[in-house]
Amino acid sequence: MEWVVTLGVFAVVIPVLYLYTVSVVSSRFPTLQNKRICLLIAHPDDEAMFFAPTVLALTRPETGNHVKILCLSSGDADGLGETRKRELAKSGLTLGLRSADDVFVLENADFPDSMTKTWDAGKISAVLCAAFAPQIARQRETGSAPTASIDVIITFDAGGVSHHPNHISLYHGAKAFAAALVAGRPGWAAPVDLYTLATVPLVRKYLGILDVVATLTSWALGTEMKDKKHPGGLVFLAGLADGGGFTTAWKAMTTAHKSQMVWFRYGWIGFSRYMYMNNLKLEKVKGP
Repeated sequence: MEWVVTLGVFAVVIPVLYLYTVSVVSSRFPTLQNKRICLLIAHPDDEAMFFAPTVLALTRPETGNHVKILCLSSGDADGLGETRKRELAKSGLTLGLRSADDVFVLENADFPDSMTKTWDAGKISAVLCAAFAPQIARQRETGSAPTASIDVIITFDAGGVSHHPNHISLYHGAKAFAAALVAGRPGWAAPVDLYTLATVPLVRKYLGILDVVATLTSWALGTEMKDKKHPGGLVFLAGLADGGGFTTAWKAMTTAHKSQMVWFRYGWIGFSRYMYMNNLKLEKVKGP
């Protein structure tokens, strides 16, 4: 019976310690405030399955942020594109976006929903330039400071979390966009910060809240803390509170993305650490 008691103690102590850690991180760790933020994703449900802790943290009213989602495909591989677009808007509102108008879904033959197709980084960069910095060519000609209509872009890193080629393409496209903003302008800093979501090894991916120690350690070792306005890394932990915790992240999947809720999604919701925590890295970008 001792093992039963021990298991019971762990079942109580670990969640309590996690929730205490959440309170410390949310009150003392660097975050983003008063920023215009674009979350760049490849498919409807990426925002809930991978970025929910980030969106929940950055849409809190007290941060003063304005978060928008740009999705480069409707996820129409199974003919559910229109349904999935509506689901994405509902999920975005569940996660704290101000309005359904802050969700944009691009349908373009250049960006097919595919497990085998890599999207062209230059074309992704062109889309981002047209959306957020259409004046960049004129500014380059006149020598004026580069500007954009967003301050921050958040997307996948080079591992794409699941090594999905569409996810990885967003990383390369976003870097090309940030570089294009300062192309031919030595000395100018890019007006947009690019943060990417860390891909973790498979064994950590399904540890749920138990991955918190490894997450905080990797964040601390890999983060430069010199610039508070542009922190080198960010970490967001979802707590328990409804309206801002992991129960809200679960709701974004189960009630919004109903078309995607096949049996194995429930395992992801329960065990994936990405439903509970995100750590992001500020990418260093130089002009081409």
